[in-house]
Amino acid sequence: MTQTPDFEDRPASPPAEAEATGGIEAELAEARAQAAEYRDNFLRAVAEADNVRKRAQRDVEAASRYAVERFAAELLDVRDSLELGTAAAGQGAGTAQLLEGMDATLRLLTKAFEKAGISVVDPLGQPFDPEYHEAMATQPSANQPPGTVLSVVQKGYLLNGRLLRPARVLVSRAADPAPGAS
Repeated sequence: MTQTPDFEDRPASPPAEAEATGGIEAELAEARAQAAEYRDNFLRAVAEADNVRKRAQRDVEAASRYAVERFAAELLDVRDSLELGTAAAGQGAGTAQLLEGMDATLRLLTKAFEKAGISVVDPLGQPFDPEYHEAMATQPSANQPPGTVLSVVQKGYLLNGRLLRPARVLVSRAADPAPGAS
């Protein structure tokens, strides 16, 4: 008796199964390679961001540490001039020579201030401005309207338009009534 093969009991043919498995394995390998590439790109991006952050932090620290370097270099000339003046005073220099040296030193300091963006607030005769002036006292004045700066006790200074120190001033007020006037 000859038996006919039963096709339903047989497993699928090995080439078809291997082909399906091979396709999935190839896709899996491709997905793993792509995931590894994305991970590598991510790690590089994180490292680059960290380097940028560290570089920016170093730049900020250096900028704050050396921010006054140019101004300090300008002040060296002022110091040298003051040292020469004190040495001349010790050697018996005359008043005229000392005054001339002090004027030269003041010019050097003014030049250094200008280069650094420092300007003087000298409000003599101007209306009192509480943003830039500090009233030390008021004085009655018949010659000036109330609220006018009569004298400057100490000059103020601005750094690029920003107040460093207010000018300390005496401000006019209305003249006191004469005694006996009613």
